[in-house]
Amino acid sequence: MKNSQIIFDITLDKENIPEKIQWTATDSPTGDKPMESKAISLSLWDHKEKHSLRIDLWTKEMPVDEMKKFYIESIAGIGDSVLRSTNDEKMAAKIREFCNDLVEFLKKEESK
Repeated sequence: MKNSQIIFDITLDKENIPEKIQWTATDSPTGDKPMESKAISLSLWDHKEKHSLRIDLWTKEMPVDEMKKFYIESIAGIGDSVLRSTNDEKMAAKIREFCNDLVEFLKKEESK
């Protein structure tokens, strides 16, 4: 059996606001060299309580427009995961449709 790790290293300021987010993964193509990110969103399923646990962190430098795009892409990725894990094409299509609506909303917002 093989073990794999993903490690997040968060540097916080005096008010505990993330200044820097780095991560490494056992199977990363960069080896043990840390990669930098401006935001993370992690969801875990608590099988005992039957609900999800979330960790959402972003640095002070994460621009709002990029944060919105990050979440749209995250939701789209969830749609892909729903399709792969449950084969529920209708649910995946609804998630894609929602993401397309959000993209159009952002385009209108940006053109103002």
